[in-house]
Amino acid sequence: MSRIEKLMSQKSRSMVAHRRFIHTLEQTLEDKCTFRCKNQNCKARCHTNLSMDFFMSDPTAHSHAPNPEQTPAIEAMIKIKMKAASSDEATSSIIQSSLRILPLTAVSSLPSPASLARTVRRQRLTPCSTSNSLLPDLLRKTDRGEDFVLYEDNQMIIFATTRNLSLLKQCKHWFVDSTFKVCQEDFYQLFTVHVLLQSVVIPLIYGLLIGKSSDDYKKFFEKVLERDDFEPESILSDFESCTIKTIKDIFPNSVHRGCLFHFGQTVWRHVQDNGLTRKYKDHDTFRLNVRKRLAFPFVPAAEVIEAFDLLADDFDDEAENLVEYFEKTWIGEKKIR
Repeated sequence: MSRIEKLMSQKSRSMVAHRRFIHTLEQTLEDKCTFRCKNQNCKARCHTNLSMDFFMSDPTAHSHAPNPEQTPAIEAMIKIKMKAASSDEATSSIIQSSLRILPLTAVSSLPSPASLARTVRRQRLTPCSTSNSLLPDLLRKTDRGEDFVLYEDNQMIIFATTRNLSLLKQCKHWFVDSTFKVCQEDFYQLFTVHVLLQSVVIPLIYGLLIGKSSDDYKKFFEKVLERDDFEPESILSDFESCTIKTIKDIFPNSVHRGCLFHFGQTVWRHVQDNGLTRKYKDHDTFRLNVRKRLAFPFVPAAEVIEAFDLLADDFDDEAENLVEYFEKTWIGEKKIR
């Protein structure tokens, strides 16, 4: 009988290694455990005793070549999870120390760096204590009786149901926004994550935040990511710099898009700040030229500079500051282009 090398999957399922093939536990019978090849397209199986100390027979033939890099990669993942559960080290430090002796050939069998970081964060996840809760029990569940509080401390409360998170996982395009006037005095803003379902935009996650710094947004998204490996294709937001920076840092593979509505608001504020409100109302040509600026997001990227140069000549000297703002903020100054 062959000796066994026991492993554990990322989802805590028993696995065994034999001659550079990996097998996952399929079922436990009265006198043995049945394992099948980790490769779902392969039908090879093997059997061990109940304590998984040894193989009762050699595995049946595999339909593919062995992958010797899988075993050290799995062992590295186990090491990462164990250190995350028992150490206060920084996430990056845990990952680096756990992978230090990993063979270079096994790196390709690991999840992405972002996924490794989320594994560490999830391993450290602990249920929120309600002993010092800021919320009454009435607000902790939905009208349907679902748990509604995803995370809570004295700096942030995040609301979402399990159903909401499931829908969020399915949707590849997110829309995030902030509102301030509705917050009670303990918090600075209500930050929300929306998705498009059946042509309707609906909010799925609500966060009460004490500020609007990069650290606030980073903590919000990290707590959400502790629940699942969310990987949206795109995230749309306003043009607040801390929001954009955090989105790009936390979701490096997602495309960030700016909100057209907030773009229009920003341009209009600069019309007002430059004392051009009356001119906008009274002069049809000036008003039309400003509105043309709002159409720039629809101009092909390769033609934006040419379009800007053409329209810049349509403004008189009174609007010079507005034109300079638009060029510097949205086009790029000539010396930088």
